Amino acid sequence: MEVREVLKVKNSAIFAAHPESLLSEAVIMMAENDIGSVVVMDDGKLVGMLTFREVLQVLAKRQTERRSGPTPPIAEILVSEAMHIDPATTEPSMDVDELRRLMINTHSRYVPVMDGDTMTAVVSFHDVAKAVLEERNFENKLLKAYIKDWPEE
Repeated sequence: MEVREVLKVKNSAIFAAHPESLLSEAVIMMAENDIGSVVVMDDGKLVGMLTFREVLQVLAKRQTERRSGPTPPIAEILVSEAMHIDPATTEPSMDVDELRRLMINTHSRYVPVMDGDTMTAVVSFHDVAKAVLEERNFENKLLKAYIKDWPEE
């Protein structure tokens, strides 16, 4: 199975933020749309990825810094301060097993799908798991039907 097949069974909406937008706005977008990530785009190019992991990391860092002296308010944090620069990406033709290895090796739950220089989607670990499960269920049905209709000798 290839990534393009996973994309057929998922929502195609892409949520994006600009690096200079407020982190709080990106978090609100994520919460309102029940999503775990937004892509960070600048001039139509992918420049980073923002997930709840990066949000928690920057908040923990600010809290630690706050203990040692004054820091700017959390409300002033920019997306660029929290985003993961140069995230792992995939292409539509990548094999899903290879994508799963990439996601595990890079600890990425969300991976942008690139078609050349154009980002076409974001595939999540959940999307991959759902597609693999559906494929396995379909294969099991076919095998069971085949075994049920096994010719007698």
